[in-house]
Amino acid sequence: MAFSKQVKPHSTQLIPLEVLRTERLAPHWMRATLGGGEIEKYRPMGYDQWFRLFIPVAGDAGLERVPAKAHKLFGYLKFLRIPDGERPVMRNYTVRAYRPAAGDRGAEIDVDFVLHGSAADGTAGPASRWAETCEPGDRVLIIDEGLMFNPERGTDRVVLIGDETALPAIASICASLPETASGTVIIEVQSQDDALGFAHPVDVSVQWLARPHAAVPGALALEALRGIALPDAPFHAYAAGEQALASGARKQLVTERGVDRNAVSFCGYWKVGAASPSSKTAREIAAEPLA
Repeated sequence: MAFSKQVKPHSTQLIPLEVLRTERLAPHWMRATLGGGEIEKYRPMGYDQWFRLFIPVAGDAGLERVPAKAHKLFGYLKFLRIPDGERPVMRNYTVRAYRPAAGDRGAEIDVDFVLHGSAADGTAGPASRWAETCEPGDRVLIIDEGLMFNPERGTDRVVLIGDETALPAIASICASLPETASGTVIIEVQSQDDALGFAHPVDVSVQWLARPHAAVPGALALEALRGIALPDAPFHAYAAGEQALASGARKQLVTERGVDRNAVSFCGYWKVGAASPSSKTAREIAAEPLA
């Protein structure tokens, strides 16, 4: 049986939010908690729910110019017409955790950022710099994009594999699984200090791999996947992170190990040697050392 590649969100409207607080989780991890704004429009779906995040690079004026469907082709073309120097940075992120409103506190979304480079010495990219330097009250926009992990493929038995960029998604998937779920998680990270623990069903084992500096991202994870015993009953496989890791895991499972391709969800978040697109101004700002 074939399943849709992606589970659509309830709505794809622009949702204004603001930073409520930030927390340094590990050497290469920063968490920003978002809320306020129009958070009531957000509909949590669990699993690896992801969204487009629009970050201002030179004040909030650019946010006011983001078109309603900036995640679609024609809307994105309009987005690109926002002048360089005003155009926000657009990136994709996963909801690490959602907390509904309770008492006097409104609903909140945790977003975990992998830090590349350093804002202090000007080596961080635009999103990393923002994550390190944003403050409560700073405004952003999001567009919900739904799920890549389609629960219809199964939640009782899972094999989840990814690098550090997939850690928030895998952690959120594990939080959404039934307590009786079983399976294996393989996560490759930049260092042992970046192995952020997370809750998971007792019968789901987690294998952490710290990547040596010279190692090709994803290679250790793919090697570990080849060495594990797969469940002897139908299961849902999920691979995400660096493009070669995601596609390589799918190829290994489907072509080499005979797993039904309809039981595999995969998504390449980034590619070695390919920078994420951003405006010239955003790159220049990111390259400036902090005073």
